[in-house]
Amino acid sequence: MIRAGRQHLVRTLADLAAQQGVGIDHYTRLKPYDAPGFPKPINSQGSRTRLYDGEQVDAYLLGKPVPPLPETEDDGDLLDRRECAALIGVAPDSWKAYKRDPALTGARIEAGGVEHWPRHAVKAFQASRPGDAAPKSGRPRHTGDQVPRDQVHARVAKLLDADPTISAATLTERLGVHRNTGQDALTRLRADRIADHIQAHPTLTPAEAAAQLGYPALQARRATARAETVLRARRVGPYLAEVAAALHRAGWTTVVAAPDVQFPGDDRVVAALVLDGDQAPAPAVVWDERYGWRTAA
Repeated sequence: MIRAGRQHLVRTLADLAAQQGVGIDHYTRLKPYDAPGFPKPINSQGSRTRLYDGEQVDAYLLGKPVPPLPETEDDGDLLDRRECAALIGVAPDSWKAYKRDPALTGARIEAGGVEHWPRHAVKAFQASRPGDAAPKSGRPRHTGDQVPRDQVHARVAKLLDADPTISAATLTERLGVHRNTGQDALTRLRADRIADHIQAHPTLTPAEAAAQLGYPALQARRATARAETVLRARRVGPYLAEVAAALHRAGWTTVVAAPDVQFPGDDRVVAALVLDGDQAPAPAVVWDERYGWRTAA
Protein backbone atom coordinates (compact mmCIF):
# COMPACT_ATOMS: atom_id res chain seq x y z
CA MET A 1 0.00 0.00 0.00
CA ILE A 2 0.96 3.62 -0.31
CA ARG A 3 1.04 5.08 3.17
CA ALA A 4 -0.90 8.28 3.77
CA GLY A 5 0.84 11.38 2.46
CA ARG A 6 3.45 9.47 0.44
CA GLN A 7 1.82 9.29 -2.97
CA HIS A 8 4.26 11.88 -4.33
CA LEU A 9 7.14 9.52 -3.48
CA VAL A 10 5.86 6.61 -5.59
CA ARG A 11 8.26 5.39 -8.27
CA THR A 12 7.90 2.73 -10.93
CA LEU A 13 10.67 0.57 -12.40
CA ALA A 14 10.79 3.01 -15.32
CA ASP A 15 11.39 5.85 -12.85
CA LEU A 16 14.20 3.89 -11.19
CA ALA A 17 15.79 3.13 -14.55
CA ALA A 18 15.68 6.81 -15.53
CA GLN A 19 17.19 7.72 -12.15
CA GLN A 20 20.13 5.44 -12.97
CA GLY A 21 20.38 6.79 -16.51
CA VAL A 22 19.59 3.52 -18.30
CA GLY A 23 16.71 2.19 -20.38
CA ILE A 24 13.96 0.15 -18.79
CA ASP A 25 14.86 -3.00 -20.77
CA HIS A 26 18.47 -2.81 -19.61
CA TYR A 27 17.38 -2.12 -16.06
CA THR A 28 15.00 -5.07 -15.89
CA ARG A 29 17.66 -7.37 -17.34
CA LEU A 30 20.15 -6.36 -14.62
CA LYS A 31 17.48 -6.49 -11.89
CA PRO A 32 19.33 -4.31 -9.35
CA TYR A 33 16.09 -4.21 -7.38
CA ASP A 34 16.62 -7.88 -6.47
CA ALA A 35 19.88 -7.12 -4.69
CA PRO A 36 20.00 -7.78 -0.91
CA GLY A 37 18.93 -4.72 1.03
CA PHE A 38 17.13 -3.04 -1.86
CA PRO A 39 13.78 -1.66 -0.61
CA LYS A 40 10.81 -3.93 -1.13
CA PRO A 41 7.92 -2.92 -3.42
CA ILE A 42 5.20 -1.07 -1.55
CA ASN A 43 2.31 -2.65 -3.44
CA SER A 44 0.85 -6.07 -2.79
CA GLN A 45 2.70 -9.26 -3.67
CA GLY A 46 1.93 -10.50 -7.17
CA SER A 47 1.15 -7.08 -8.63
CA ARG A 48 2.03 -6.71 -12.30
CA THR A 49 3.55 -3.25 -11.80
CA ARG A 50 6.13 -2.83 -9.07
CA LEU A 51 5.94 0.40 -7.08
CA TYR A 52 8.61 1.70 -4.71
CA ASP A 53 8.92 4.43 -2.11
CA GLY A 54 11.30 7.08 -3.46
CA GLU A 55 12.65 8.07 -0.06
CA GLN A 56 13.65 4.49 0.65
CA VAL A 57 15.28 4.04 -2.77
CA ASP A 58 17.23 7.29 -2.49
CA ALA A 59 18.58 6.27 0.92
CA TYR A 60 19.65 2.86 -0.41
CA LEU A 61 21.43 4.37 -3.42
CA LEU A 62 23.27 6.81 -1.17
CA GLY A 63 24.41 3.99 1.08
CA LYS A 64 22.35 5.27 3.99
CA PRO A 65 20.03 3.23 6.23
CA VAL A 66 16.69 2.65 4.52
CA PRO A 67 14.04 4.43 6.60
CA PRO A 68 11.07 2.27 7.62
CA LEU A 69 7.61 3.09 6.38
CA PRO A 70 4.87 4.02 8.85
CA GLU A 71 3.36 0.91 10.39
CA THR A 72 0.17 2.42 11.77
CA GLU A 73 -2.87 2.17 9.55
CA ASP A 74 -4.29 5.49 8.40
CA ASP A 75 -7.58 6.21 6.66
CA GLY A 76 -5.53 8.09 4.07
CA ASP A 77 -3.55 4.98 3.05
CA LEU A 78 -3.96 4.09 -0.63
CA LEU A 79 -4.76 0.43 -1.26
CA ASP A 80 -4.40 -1.52 -4.50
CA ARG A 81 -7.04 -3.98 -5.67
CA ARG A 82 -5.69 -6.95 -3.70
CA GLU A 83 -5.51 -4.89 -0.52
CA CYS A 84 -9.02 -3.53 -1.07
CA ALA A 85 -10.37 -7.04 -1.59
CA ALA A 86 -8.61 -8.26 1.56
CA LEU A 87 -10.03 -5.38 3.59
CA ILE A 88 -13.62 -6.28 2.74
CA GLY A 89 -13.03 -10.04 2.73
CA VAL A 90 -13.51 -11.00 -0.93
CA ALA A 91 -11.36 -12.56 -3.65
CA PRO A 92 -9.15 -10.13 -5.62
CA ASP A 93 -10.98 -10.95 -8.86
CA SER A 94 -14.25 -9.94 -7.23
CA TRP A 95 -12.94 -6.40 -6.80
CA LYS A 96 -13.40 -5.86 -10.55
CA ALA A 97 -17.14 -5.77 -9.92
CA TYR A 98 -17.04 -3.91 -6.61
CA LYS A 99 -14.91 -1.06 -7.95
CA ARG A 100 -17.65 -0.05 -10.40
CA ASP A 101 -19.81 1.13 -7.51
CA PRO A 102 -20.23 4.94 -7.72
CA ALA A 103 -18.92 5.29 -4.17
CA LEU A 104 -15.61 3.81 -5.32
CA THR A 105 -15.30 5.15 -8.87
CA GLY A 106 -15.23 8.68 -7.48
CA ALA A 107 -12.56 7.78 -4.94
CA ARG A 108 -10.25 5.98 -7.38
CA ILE A 109 -6.69 7.32 -7.53
CA GLU A 110 -4.00 6.28 -10.01
CA ALA A 111 -0.47 6.13 -8.65
CA GLY A 112 2.39 4.81 -10.75
CA GLY A 113 -0.15 3.70 -13.35
CA VAL A 114 -1.90 1.46 -10.80
CA GLU A 115 -5.43 1.91 -9.48
CA HIS A 116 -5.71 2.65 -5.75
CA TRP A 117 -8.48 3.59 -3.37
CA PRO A 118 -8.20 5.42 -0.03
CA ARG A 119 -8.71 3.19 2.98
CA HIS A 120 -11.51 5.44 4.25
CA ALA A 121 -13.43 5.07 0.97
CA VAL A 122 -13.18 1.27 1.05
CA LYS A 123 -14.28 1.16 4.70
CA ALA A 124 -17.23 3.44 3.96
CA PHE A 125 -18.21 1.24 1.01
CA GLN A 126 -18.00 -1.86 3.16
CA ALA A 127 -20.21 -0.28 5.82
CA SER A 128 -22.88 0.56 3.25
CA ARG A 129 -22.72 -2.63 1.15
CA PRO A 130 -26.24 -3.63 0.13
CA GLY A 131 -27.71 -7.09 0.37
CA ASP A 132 -29.08 -8.09 3.74
CA ALA A 133 -31.55 -5.22 3.89
CA ALA A 134 -32.74 -5.55 0.29
CA PRO A 135 -36.54 -5.69 0.05
CA LYS A 136 -37.97 -9.15 -0.47
CA SER A 137 -40.30 -8.05 -3.21
CA GLY A 138 -39.13 -10.52 -5.83
CA ARG A 139 -38.88 -9.73 -9.52
CA PRO A 140 -42.10 -8.55 -11.15
CA ARG A 141 -43.08 -10.48 -14.25
CA HIS A 142 -42.19 -9.03 -17.65
CA THR A 143 -39.63 -6.63 -16.16
CA GLY A 144 -35.85 -6.44 -16.40
CA ASP A 145 -33.48 -6.88 -13.49
CA GLN A 146 -34.30 -4.52 -10.64
CA VAL A 147 -30.58 -4.13 -9.79
CA PRO A 148 -28.19 -2.48 -12.29
CA ARG A 149 -25.95 -5.08 -13.89
CA ASP A 150 -22.78 -3.42 -12.61
CA GLN A 151 -24.02 -3.81 -9.03
CA VAL A 152 -25.29 -7.39 -9.19
CA HIS A 153 -21.92 -9.02 -8.48
CA ALA A 154 -21.31 -6.94 -5.35
CA ARG A 155 -24.78 -7.53 -3.96
CA VAL A 156 -24.70 -11.26 -4.60
CA ALA A 157 -21.27 -11.45 -2.96
CA LYS A 158 -22.70 -9.88 0.19
CA LEU A 159 -25.51 -12.43 0.33
CA LEU A 160 -23.13 -15.32 -0.37
CA ASP A 161 -20.93 -14.09 2.48
CA ALA A 162 -23.92 -14.35 4.81
CA ASP A 163 -25.24 -17.68 3.46
CA PRO A 164 -22.99 -20.05 1.47
CA THR A 165 -26.04 -22.18 0.57
CA ILE A 166 -28.02 -19.35 -1.04
CA SER A 167 -29.77 -20.26 -4.30
CA ALA A 168 -30.54 -18.35 -7.49
CA ALA A 169 -34.24 -18.49 -6.60
CA THR A 170 -33.51 -16.73 -3.32
CA LEU A 171 -31.51 -14.06 -5.15
CA THR A 172 -34.50 -13.45 -7.41
CA GLU A 173 -36.64 -12.96 -4.32
CA ARG A 174 -34.15 -10.82 -2.43
CA LEU A 175 -32.76 -8.65 -5.22
CA GLY A 176 -35.38 -8.74 -7.95
CA VAL A 177 -32.95 -10.05 -10.58
CA HIS A 178 -33.62 -12.68 -13.22
CA ARG A 179 -32.86 -16.21 -12.05
CA ASN A 180 -30.23 -16.61 -14.80
CA THR A 181 -28.53 -13.38 -13.69
CA GLY A 182 -28.36 -14.59 -10.12
CA GLN A 183 -27.15 -18.06 -11.10
CA ASP A 184 -24.37 -16.63 -13.26
CA ALA A 185 -23.18 -14.35 -10.45
CA LEU A 186 -23.26 -17.23 -7.94
CA THR A 187 -21.29 -19.50 -10.27
CA ARG A 188 -18.59 -16.91 -10.86
CA LEU A 189 -18.25 -15.97 -7.20
CA ARG A 190 -18.19 -19.54 -5.96
CA ALA A 191 -15.66 -20.53 -8.62
CA ASP A 192 -13.30 -17.69 -7.64
CA ARG A 193 -13.56 -18.58 -3.97
CA ILE A 194 -13.07 -22.30 -4.62
CA ALA A 195 -9.95 -21.46 -6.64
CA ASP A 196 -8.68 -19.22 -3.81
CA HIS A 197 -9.25 -22.03 -1.30
CA ILE A 198 -7.41 -24.56 -3.45
CA GLN A 199 -4.44 -22.23 -3.83
CA ALA A 200 -4.32 -21.94 -0.06
CA HIS A 201 -4.77 -25.72 0.33
CA PRO A 202 -3.25 -27.34 -2.82
CA THR A 203 -4.15 -30.92 -1.90
CA LEU A 204 -7.89 -30.26 -2.15
CA THR A 205 -10.02 -31.12 -5.16
CA PRO A 206 -12.56 -28.52 -6.35
CA ALA A 207 -15.38 -30.62 -4.89
CA GLU A 208 -13.60 -30.85 -1.52
CA ALA A 209 -12.90 -27.11 -1.51
CA ALA A 210 -16.56 -26.38 -2.30
CA ALA A 211 -17.68 -28.61 0.57
CA GLN A 212 -15.32 -26.90 3.00
CA LEU A 213 -16.69 -23.52 1.94
CA GLY A 214 -20.22 -24.74 2.64
CA TYR A 215 -21.43 -24.83 -0.97
CA PRO A 216 -24.07 -27.56 -1.61
CA ALA A 217 -22.81 -30.10 -4.16
CA LEU A 218 -25.75 -29.72 -6.55
CA GLN A 219 -25.62 -25.93 -6.50
CA ALA A 220 -21.84 -25.81 -6.88
CA ARG A 221 -21.48 -28.25 -9.79
CA ARG A 222 -20.90 -25.53 -12.40
CA ALA A 223 -18.75 -23.56 -9.97
CA THR A 224 -16.35 -26.45 -9.34
CA ALA A 225 -15.89 -26.94 -13.09
CA ARG A 226 -15.29 -23.22 -13.60
CA ALA A 227 -12.87 -23.18 -10.65
CA GLU A 228 -10.58 -25.58 -12.51
CA THR A 229 -10.63 -23.18 -15.46
CA VAL A 230 -9.91 -20.22 -13.18
CA LEU A 231 -6.91 -22.03 -11.74
CA ARG A 232 -5.54 -22.72 -15.23
CA ALA A 233 -6.02 -19.04 -16.07
CA ARG A 234 -4.08 -18.00 -13.00
CA ARG A 235 -1.23 -20.35 -13.88
CA VAL A 236 -1.00 -18.98 -17.41
CA GLY A 237 -1.11 -15.37 -16.20
CA PRO A 238 2.70 -14.88 -15.98
CA TYR A 239 3.13 -16.27 -19.50
CA LEU A 240 0.53 -13.87 -20.92
CA ALA A 241 2.23 -11.03 -19.08
CA GLU A 242 5.59 -11.95 -20.64
CA VAL A 243 4.08 -12.03 -24.12
CA ALA A 244 2.35 -8.67 -23.59
CA ALA A 245 5.61 -7.13 -22.39
CA ALA A 246 7.50 -8.54 -25.40
CA LEU A 247 4.93 -7.17 -27.84
CA HIS A 248 5.14 -3.82 -26.09
CA ARG A 249 8.93 -3.77 -26.46
CA ALA A 250 8.53 -4.64 -30.14
CA GLY A 251 6.26 -1.63 -30.61
CA TRP A 252 3.21 -3.72 -31.48
CA THR A 253 1.10 -2.55 -28.56
CA THR A 254 0.98 0.40 -26.21
CA VAL A 255 -0.34 -1.86 -23.44
CA VAL A 256 2.30 -3.47 -21.23
CA ALA A 257 -0.04 -5.32 -18.84
CA ALA A 258 -1.24 -8.86 -19.47
CA PRO A 259 -4.64 -9.11 -21.18
CA ASP A 260 -7.65 -10.07 -19.11
CA VAL A 261 -8.59 -13.72 -19.54
CA GLN A 262 -12.08 -14.85 -20.54
CA PHE A 263 -13.88 -18.12 -19.84
CA PRO A 264 -16.23 -19.00 -22.72
CA GLY A 265 -18.60 -21.68 -21.54
CA ASP A 266 -16.75 -21.77 -18.19
CA ASP A 267 -14.52 -24.57 -19.51
CA ARG A 268 -11.64 -22.95 -21.39
CA VAL A 269 -9.30 -19.98 -21.12
CA VAL A 270 -8.89 -17.38 -23.84
CA ALA A 271 -7.39 -13.89 -24.02
CA ALA A 272 -7.15 -11.14 -26.63
CA LEU A 273 -4.56 -8.42 -26.98
CA VAL A 274 -5.19 -5.37 -29.17
CA LEU A 275 -2.16 -4.46 -31.29
CA ASP A 276 -2.39 -0.68 -31.46
CA GLY A 277 1.30 0.05 -32.00
CA ASP A 278 2.73 1.55 -35.19
CA GLN A 279 4.64 -1.64 -36.02
CA ALA A 280 1.76 -4.05 -35.45
CA PRO A 281 1.19 -6.58 -38.28
CA ALA A 282 -2.45 -7.23 -37.31
CA PRO A 283 -5.24 -5.51 -35.36
CA ALA A 284 -5.06 -8.04 -32.50
CA VAL A 285 -3.86 -11.44 -31.40
CA VAL A 286 -6.02 -14.02 -29.61
CA TRP A 287 -4.75 -16.78 -27.34
CA ASP A 288 -6.77 -19.94 -26.73
CA GLU A 289 -5.46 -22.65 -24.42
CA ARG A 290 -6.49 -25.26 -27.02
CA TYR A 291 -4.83 -23.68 -30.06
CA GLY A 292 -2.29 -21.14 -28.85
CA TRP A 293 -1.92 -17.76 -30.56
CA ARG A 294 -3.79 -16.58 -33.66
CA THR A 295 -4.14 -13.20 -35.34
CA ALA A 296 -7.54 -11.54 -35.39
CA ALA A 297 -8.82 -9.76 -38.44
